[in-house]
Amino acid sequence: MKDIRVKFIEKIQRTPTVMSFRFRASEKVNFIPGQFLQVIFDENDRLNKDLNKYLSFSSSPEKEYIEVTKRISESLFSKRLLNLKSNDEVLIKSPLGNVTFLNEYKAVVFLIGGIGITPVISIIEYIRDRGLDTDVLLFYSNKREDDIAFREELDNWQKINKNIKVVYIVSECPPKDKNCIFGYIDKAFINEKKFDLLKRMVFIFGPPKMVKSMQDLCFECGCQKENVKVENFIGY
Repeated sequence: MKDIRVKFIEKIQRTPTVMSFRFRASEKVNFIPGQFLQVIFDENDRLNKDLNKYLSFSSSPEKEYIEVTKRISESLFSKRLLNLKSNDEVLIKSPLGNVTFLNEYKAVVFLIGGIGITPVISIIEYIRDRGLDTDVLLFYSNKREDDIAFREELDNWQKINKNIKVVYIVSECPPKDKNCIFGYIDKAFINEKKFDLLKRMVFIFGPPKMVKSMQDLCFECGCQKENVKVENFIGY
């Protein structure tokens, strides 16, 4: 990993509360899909947890830009991101993280809730960009339909690549869209969908509580520990 200066390009509204931020670097930012970086706004105090935070790449390494995505809050860090102007320089430390994908698995499944979608986007976009034949299944849970980030991209990738399948789940109210399922990702859901976890490498990204819940579900269904890859989002 190393420090790299990047220039801000643009921000993209993904949902009412989630926004992506794109940057361009003067040198190639090498990373593996699934990895993350640290955005450093306070260069004098690297231990400043309010202004220096970790965010997953939400773009394929094949792109000419890098992208990160965050749920926007009232935090100082969110405000600094929102106040970025075109060509503002930002220091990042990259790459970080070991939960990655480089076509070493022929069948994968993602058990994801909310903002945990960000590294998954990097992986699936990479699969799309490379034209890989990986069998991809994404279970993506949110409270409401308008919380579904990257919906347009995911729907488009499914059309382009028949090996990519996305199942949207919403938990707070029945969805209007017939392609969304009302409920939760739990054992009953897995059994109802006749979905065999044991045949795929499982990826779980997200806040610790959600990750633990999905990890326990996998083990309850008989998954081996070495076939379940997890990354906890802490302090995001």
